[in-house]
Amino acid sequence: MSGIAHVTEPDRPARTTAAGRMTALARAELILLGRSKATLAAALFVPLVMPFSLRSTIGQMDLADTGLTVGSVLLPASIGFSLLFAVYGSLVSVYAARREELVLKRLRTGEARDAEILLGAALPSMAVGLAQCLVLVAACAATLGVGAPRSPLLVLLGLLLGWGTWPVLAAVTASFSRSVEGAQVAAMPLTLVSLAGSGTFVPMEMLPDRVASFCELLPLTPVITLIRGGWSGHLSAHATLGALVTAVAWSALAVFAVRRWFRWEPRR
Repeated sequence: MSGIAHVTEPDRPARTTAAGRMTALARAELILLGRSKATLAAALFVPLVMPFSLRSTIGQMDLADTGLTVGSVLLPASIGFSLLFAVYGSLVSVYAARREELVLKRLRTGEARDAEILLGAALPSMAVGLAQCLVLVAACAATLGVGAPRSPLLVLLGLLLGWGTWPVLAAVTASFSRSVEGAQVAAMPLTLVSLAGSGTFVPMEMLPDRVASFCELLPLTPVITLIRGGWSGHLSAHATLGALVTAVAWSALAVFAVRRWFRWEPRR
């Protein structure tokens, strides 16, 4: 009727989904990553260059008694380099930078949950690392004759555990730094220990027993062990279980540490 005013409901903002929120955060983070030349260079080129620069060094090692080849050492190591530099190293800087810029604090006032914010920021670095792994695996297969993995499930488990643990470790490391520069310094100890003791530069089979027992507890070692064992098919059930337990323990410890100590605002 003409005498009756039509009352309309006010427009309600459309609700977003978790996937949509993380996609938007990842898209924005990818743009910011492209603007950070130093971080982008370290994430892109260091993991690609290091494996081939080590080829001659590994070729001079006495691998006859270990049952390993240059390819079986270099391929898992190259994936480890991607995790350390493209994922862990770059994300430590990303989390610290976004915290100091108050980006994380502002994001928490919206619909996005804490886990969505952290994962959304991590997705570009994780995608870069995954792309590197595919390129390096193809290169190793073509030049070193490693062939296809004999136990693909172990390789997949190693990759999933690595991609599930190292972004969280990056958030933990960023929690204890006061600046982006401090975050880069804070990431160095774990990076150097992992490079030296997780089977990347020197295979675990060539280390003294006591040193090897300690190195088996490092967070990168289970990833290298599972991928190398999956490719060669020479990994016992006991070693597989030990690697899985160690990786899951590190993941759980890292998640607990982020919930307990991660800082969303600049340190004063």
